[in-house]
Amino acid sequence: MDHKPTPVLMLLPMLLQTLRLPPALQARLAASYTVLCLPDQPDPQAFLAARGAEFHGLVTSAAVGANAALINALPHLRVISSFGVGLDKLDLAAARARGIAVGYTPDVLNDCVADLAFGLLLAAARGISAGDRFVRRGAWAGAGTPAMPNFGLGRKVSGARLGILGLGRIGRTIARRASGFEMDVRYHSRRPVPDVAWVHEPSLTQLAAWADYLVVIAAGGAATRHLVNAEVLEALGPQGFLINVARGSVIDEAALVRALVDKRIAGAGLDVFENEPQVPAELMALDNVVLLPHIASATVETRQAMADRVADNLDAFFRGSALLSAA
Repeated sequence: MDHKPTPVLMLLPMLLQTLRLPPALQARLAASYTVLCLPDQPDPQAFLAARGAEFHGLVTSAAVGANAALINALPHLRVISSFGVGLDKLDLAAARARGIAVGYTPDVLNDCVADLAFGLLLAAARGISAGDRFVRRGAWAGAGTPAMPNFGLGRKVSGARLGILGLGRIGRTIARRASGFEMDVRYHSRRPVPDVAWVHEPSLTQLAAWADYLVVIAAGGAATRHLVNAEVLEALGPQGFLINVARGSVIDEAALVRALVDKRIAGAGLDVFENEPQVPAELMALDNVVLLPHIASATVETRQAMADRVADNLDAFFRGSALLSAA
């Protein structure tokens, strides 16, 4: 009698998500892995204690991250794939101590973050958001002539001095954008960046004193916490504007509020805040500040590219290849 071979059941790698993902990414992961979402569990800590040993991969984001406690609750974890470019909420030391591969999504969001930095810069300098509110509340109708509304004057961007705090991938993209506005560009970083033409300024305070516009695009974390402090803001001065598309922690937010309220700087454009999604009420009351809900990478095209990179990093790892973007 012929005996047919018994089929071998191939178990899919187990992934744990720390957040709900875009539907297309969720569907792609579900096709190749067994996926469970930690926020869906009634008691996440009890769930980790009971089932943490089942997971080989972790999917998280720059906003959520993965601390040492979570990593230690997953004793068989082999790879982390993060949706985003920030690494300050990922405990890389804990991951490296166990040989866990960590992937993230750099490069694919450079253009959109740089675009938004200039959008905020223009909006702050020219009063675009304040002007929109001025028109919507009907103030234009009773303020001067139609051609010369009593709204106030903005500041010129073309030909101005642009200081950049952090000249990584996105910082360099912002600097290249500035050429279209014929801006003079200088930057501050811990060390000069090789093979760039822009001037390195060793002192952040001196960079702020020189700049008309200071764009913050430095990495977050303990090393850069409150790097932009009261002294830097004082150097930026009453004609200077601050733009932040990095992490809220890089700026001393309390000092920034005081500088704006007292008009010691001209204005600001902020996509990030120290305690997101909480935004100080004092900022929301000011017309010389443009506030956005952390959307620098939030375009259809870029978010799709980020989602693809999250899945591609995982697929590469589980087929034994190098991650496309390893931290």
